[in-house]
Amino acid sequence: MPLCGNNIKAVCVSNGIRVKAEEQKEFAMAEDKKPNCGDLIEIPRGLYQHWAIYVGDGYVVHLASASEHANAGASSVKSVVHNKATVKREKLEDVVGNDTYYINNHLDEKYEPHPIQDILQDAKILVDKELQYGVTTKNCEHFVTLLRYGQPHSQQVEDAAVYGSLIAGIVVLGYVIFKLATSKDKEKEKNEHGNGK
Repeated sequence: MPLCGNNIKAVCVSNGIRVKAEEQKEFAMAEDKKPNCGDLIEIPRGLYQHWAIYVGDGYVVHLASASEHANAGASSVKSVVHNKATVKREKLEDVVGNDTYYINNHLDEKYEPHPIQDILQDAKILVDKELQYGVTTKNCEHFVTLLRYGQPHSQQVEDAAVYGSLIAGIVVLGYVIFKLATSKDKEKEKNEHGNGK
């Protein structure tokens, strides 16, 4: 059975103190980043976050498209085009590389986490399996939240949709303002030329 450490969050929970998702990130950093079995691991990669689930003894399980591997090259494009990714069990430090990570069980207040043994068993069964992959519907965050909660969920996809809609709205508003301004200028110009004759 994998060895999993205790953390401040567990002490808080055992004493009836609720811990918000954003506080969990702070706890993870304050505790030298020692996750417990079943914890979701968020790894910021610049424009997106990669996600894994901690399975003990320094290992995580994650859905890895070819783009998640260093020096992926042409195989990265191939994996996205073919919509496939492989479930990997790897050392947390190898998956994180030079990046940082956070323990982020962000849906604990919304969904009841599965029992740890079920999470570990399901993760073990999936290792080395090739699964469908989709950036917006079946990504690494969907994969780990399905394991932990039984619900595929991706906050980064939801955030991207909100930001995309906001940007689209701003562009449309800018276009409308531009059109109104230019139509008023044309009308003014037309009136000036029409009155000058």
